[in-house]
Amino acid sequence: MTFKQLSVFAVSAGVALSLLSSSMLQAQAATTDVGASNSAMSKQEMKAQKKADRKAHRAKKNAELGKLEKNGYSPVGNQTNYPQNLQNAQEKAAGQKPTNAPAVAP
Repeated sequence: MTFKQLSVFAVSAGVALSLLSSSMLQAQAATTDVGASNSAMSKQEMKAQKKADRKAHRAKKNAELGKLEKNGYSPVGNQTNYPQNLQNAQEKAAGQKPTNAPAVAP
């Protein structure tokens, strides 16, 4: 092999390697984009799940507060007897008969 043939071979091999590496990089970028969209989707799903959890927690707290208010507790009322008022309402709520129970005639 002469020097000219060797240099042509080296240049052609370099070009071939660069083409292969460029196509591999494009394929890798495509899979990275797909992975990014999957992770973005899971982030959206996580956000939706957290929002649903917050709504459920808020509904539970509001239901508890409503039950206490029906049994005499007022969070905006006179707070001088705060712990006792709250405890009285909790005791009433715990000792309350179920509302769906049949009425018993005396």
